[in-house]
Amino acid sequence: MEKTTIAYLGPAGTNCDEAAHVFASHMGKKSATDNFDFIACPSFAEVFDAVERGQTDYGVVAVENSLEGSVTSTLDLFAFGGTSRIVGQTVLDIHHCLLIAPTADLADVQRVASHPQGLAQCRRFLSEQLRGCETITVSSTAEAARLAADDPHMAAIADEYAAKLYGTQVYAREIGDRVRNATSFALISRNKQPAFSHDGVWKTSLALFLQDNKKGSLNMILSEFAYAGIDLSMIQSRPTKQGLGDYMFFVDILSCESDPRVQTALNCLRLKLREVKVLGTYPLLS
Repeated sequence: MEKTTIAYLGPAGTNCDEAAHVFASHMGKKSATDNFDFIACPSFAEVFDAVERGQTDYGVVAVENSLEGSVTSTLDLFAFGGTSRIVGQTVLDIHHCLLIAPTADLADVQRVASHPQGLAQCRRFLSEQLRGCETITVSSTAEAARLAADDPHMAAIADEYAAKLYGTQVYAREIGDRVRNATSFALISRNKQPAFSHDGVWKTSLALFLQDNKKGSLNMILSEFAYAGIDLSMIQSRPTKQGLGDYMFFVDILSCESDPRVQTALNCLRLKLREVKVLGTYPLLS
């Protein structure tokens, strides 16, 4: 039996890797390990590229963090990239831990490594418990865990998923400055729609490109959805990269693309906008 392939931001042990396993568990397979191949990529751009080229069936990318906001590189890939669509979304709670080598003690630690967001989100703990230690920025929390596993003088800010994978000990849990920290991840595909068993919330994501930056353009967009009785869960602007002050909008709505109300609103917007790009209709999976 041919395995389903899923690309994700590597190395193994990242939150993106964990999200990929969550999506796999929703695809009706008894064992994600037996039925899936998980392909690590060095960037979100290469995750998109693997899907676009047909090298993998699916890809997983981070979309938004509750503390840091949207992942703008992902949004730009959706807006200006190829034909891949969002086919699923899940949200992971982020639990930062301090990881050290199996035989190390906190007194041995001289350096702390993590992704820039991991370091930024644990400033209080670092100031109180590891004052004077050098901080080192690496590509991911998983990479930090890998480095700490073999170096008694280095600690890592990562989660327990990475700790188990790389064999580090968890010295302290929940070290983030804020307890509520979550990241949403999108499952993307070029031509596959997984048969998720889901009867909960469905969303549709859109990229809306204006004819020009006329006054009232945003109000016009909002009015079409309001008139159709459609709930919006997110709206934000991004530069089109075609000129200073030239913007487009990302919109998430709480409904399916096939909903007649959504079809009416989209048809009206297509008459008024330069482009209406449907990024996907998908379930929100837990």
